[in-house]
Amino acid sequence: MRKTVARLRFVKMHGLGNDYVYVDCFSQPKPDGSALARAVSPRRTSVGSDGVILILPSFTADCRMEMYNADGSRGEMCGNGIRCLGKYVFERGIARKNPLRVETDAGVKSLYFALNKNGAVEAVTVDMGEPVLDSRAIPVATDHWPVVQYPLQIGNHRYEITAVSMGNPHCVLFVEDVATSPVTELGPILERHPFFPNRVNVEFAQVLNRNSLRMRVWERGSGETHACGTGACASVVAAVLQGLGDRQMQVHLKGGVLDVEWREKDNRVYMTGPAEEVFEGELVWPPLE
Repeated sequence: MRKTVARLRFVKMHGLGNDYVYVDCFSQPKPDGSALARAVSPRRTSVGSDGVILILPSFTADCRMEMYNADGSRGEMCGNGIRCLGKYVFERGIARKNPLRVETDAGVKSLYFALNKNGAVEAVTVDMGEPVLDSRAIPVATDHWPVVQYPLQIGNHRYEITAVSMGNPHCVLFVEDVATSPVTELGPILERHPFFPNRVNVEFAQVLNRNSLRMRVWERGSGETHACGTGACASVVAAVLQGLGDRQMQVHLKGGVLDVEWREKDNRVYMTGPAEEVFEGELVWPPLE
């Protein structure tokens, strides 16, 4: 029997080159996000992306975000992804609210839009919430916390890591030169190290001065990407905890710059950056065999 197929509408968006395929589930049925991510993420044979984000109705906020990495695994939170989702929801009139409240697997996040003279979203500030430093909640395989400059043995090398959750787990290493850091070699080893029971995102951060750092990231389930919003936030938190930077920093990534502030008065992290729409299209879904 021939299986039923349909046309699935999507929009490709990116935040500093961290790109996702977005599906509006307000106007069409929800697809299998994991299968869709595996199908559309390959860059030579499909749309090409770091994963898929589904835009859904919510009972507790203005909308809901479901995020899937390129390998089909579920992600709790995505900083660049949520900025793009906010731009889509606001500009398409799904919820013309400023601030906009978005339900994620890491809780409800508030988004604040900076609009240009035509009313389009130019930049988005996200209240990322309080950083999680409790080792059991990150999670990491130790009861010691906070996990700051923690010695982790890998082969013949001992690395000092700082572990932070921004709704998803992060492992931050400070390096002398991020350009020559072994991101593609060490990143996948750390991602699946037993010390991180839910796997981990790995940040290689180079402090430029008290107010700026440069960062490369190996993202859990997607590999090295051009930017990671939650990773930028985790790196700033780690820099403050290690006395390497101030609470307001610019984070320079492959795809551009994010502004991050860990406010002392409310212990919350705020991230500001752009969101861009690339193109829209249709997919045959499920794909024909």
